[in-house]
Amino acid sequence: MHAIILAGGKGVRLRPYTTRLPKPLVPIGDEFSILEIVLSQLAQQGFSDVTLAIGYLGDLIRSYVGDGGKWGLRIDYTTEDSPLGTIGPVLQLRDRLPPHFLVMNGDVLTDLDYADLLASHVRGDAPLTVATYCRQVHVDFGVLTSRAGRIVEFTEKPTLNYQVSMGVYGLSRDTLAGYLPGAPLGFDELMLDLLGKHTPPTEYRFDGYWLDIGRPDDYDRANAEFDQLRGTLLKGV
Repeated sequence: MHAIILAGGKGVRLRPYTTRLPKPLVPIGDEFSILEIVLSQLAQQGFSDVTLAIGYLGDLIRSYVGDGGKWGLRIDYTTEDSPLGTIGPVLQLRDRLPPHFLVMNGDVLTDLDYADLLASHVRGDAPLTVATYCRQVHVDFGVLTSRAGRIVEFTEKPTLNYQVSMGVYGLSRDTLAGYLPGAPLGFDELMLDLLGKHTPPTEYRFDGYWLDIGRPDDYDRANAEFDQLRGTLLKGV
């Protein structure tokens, strides 16, 4: 099983933490970086090969991770000289990839079973499988609905539920046919293209633990909770 980890972003939302460290190397707890946690999880779940798509401060990631031997993985690299979006780095690798593979952001902290997601993607025969999570958004205002200038509905400070992308995907090599390697391609563009072609992606719903470490609030929460969650996130480490 092959995984591609997107680790080239500048981590602007996490400054000043990311002024001197790339986002995947910011510490979680006292011992581990987020990238080290992800690599350990992939190895435990049976992945053998990982490609790291690096850019900003990529030499630090390459020096830290090396060839992956520490985790029993074979790790190689692809470099973004300019931002290519979520899927753009994958296009550069298309001819080197197996028929189906995992793509994930390098700032995801979760106990998702990546291997099961990929297996589900293969079974479902979909062009793309998106891991999703129910995220609650609290609106700190009274929300109005109006028609023809009259208010017809009012809700005081509602909590809204949204099914959001976790930044983890099962993807098929054939899905990328027709796209130009080296050109930028965002996840949003790919999604809209697939919907426009009436070849919709599949959803993989998840209700376990998930945080987007690129968000300062989630990063602070991850550090506060890590001691309690270490056994869940890093089984046997």
